[in-house]
Amino acid sequence: MTTPRRKKPAAESQPGDPRRLALEALQEILQTGRPLEEALAAQSGYSALESRDRAFARRLLAGTLRRLGQIDDLLARLLERPLGARQARALNILRLGACQLAFLETPAHAAVSTAMNLAEHPRSRALKGLINGVLRRLDREKETLLAEQDEARLNLPSWLWDRLETAYGESRLRDSLAVQLREPPLDLTLKDTREEAELAAALEAQVLPFGGLRLPSGRGEISALPGYGEGRWWVQDAAAALPVRLAGTLAGRSAYDLCAAPGGKTCQLAAAGAEVTAVDLSAARLERLQDNLMRLGLSASVVTADVAKWRAPATADVVLLDAPCSATGTLRRHPDVAWSKQGGDITFLCDLQDRLLDSAAGMVAPGGLLIYATCSLLPEEGPARIERFLADHSGFDRVPVTTTEVGGLGELLSEAGDLRTLPCHLAELGGLDGFYACRLRRRPVE
Repeated sequence: MTTPRRKKPAAESQPGDPRRLALEALQEILQTGRPLEEALAAQSGYSALESRDRAFARRLLAGTLRRLGQIDDLLARLLERPLGARQARALNILRLGACQLAFLETPAHAAVSTAMNLAEHPRSRALKGLINGVLRRLDREKETLLAEQDEARLNLPSWLWDRLETAYGESRLRDSLAVQLREPPLDLTLKDTREEAELAAALEAQVLPFGGLRLPSGRGEISALPGYGEGRWWVQDAAAALPVRLAGTLAGRSAYDLCAAPGGKTCQLAAAGAEVTAVDLSAARLERLQDNLMRLGLSASVVTADVAKWRAPATADVVLLDAPCSATGTLRRHPDVAWSKQGGDITFLCDLQDRLLDSAAGMVAPGGLLIYATCSLLPEEGPARIERFLADHSGFDRVPVTTTEVGGLGELLSEAGDLRTLPCHLAELGGLDGFYACRLRRRPVE
């Protein structure tokens, strides 16, 4: 008599499963506030994934965070009662499943069956039936539910919506959020700008109005693209590349890049011929900066120090301070920022920015430039900091940016003549990160 085979339980997701890695990273981000890239890279097995699976894990994780407000609203409509803290794993499985069904166009059978595999865990096994039922219902009703949502309003925390609406008005805010909800393009800064036409053709890239190349997202492994191995370019958002261009001619001039890591601006300064000293508090992030310099064949002095306390050995012709900030201008690339920052964080950050500006001021040679930049959309972290600085430092004057310096795009300039990019700028080409920069000159000694 043959013994009947027992039905095998659903298999747990394997260590190399990109969905499992996305789940573990999502839980860490929402529980601890760890940045997306760090949380994902720290997952065991992530680096060993094939490039396609690594890309999917990041796309799923970023998409879930980018649409988290919408996803939670969808789930709230389908759950009889909210899931509590003890059901956090089940909730995050539902979030990943909802992202795949509603926004990534994953086939329903794949999204649901892989969610069942993820749920085969002591902290979620008892809720497998609930997860299955909610996701199947979402698949049936998603078109109706999505049509009832205000996606822009749902995907931004209330405190941030209120501040940005006050600063820019509802129309521009909605236009910016429409860009931030899309996968961002890939922007490249060239080591030698004379190679722009050649590299644009080789990469099938678009030349941006103020320089640099843009590729659509999803072009595969970055290191496999033409010119990477030869060190002819590096990845840098187009808006982030603008502050260095405000420094003018750099050949033979001395420059400090403060809060420099991961090093895009250091590379710009060095490629333009400046004698650069890059200063940052994080030794680990400076290692990445040095790796980039080595690949590109560029050189700079690298100092691990707290910029607010560091005493420069001499003054410099150009001092660039890309200050730590809320990073609210980078939500399309770093969607975790919307949920890891709180309104109360801004006061601390503004105090830090003031201290860094005060320290940077003492490093500028007479007649030299101080360029202050943040990747924040909040006026408190931009023009408000400059007004405070100028009130306390009478030896500095604002030097307005001209339209010529930003490719003729006057919409990138504020009334005071500062750089102010919004995600909705160049929307037809894929948009920009939100960036603020102000150029100040220290008065020469009379």
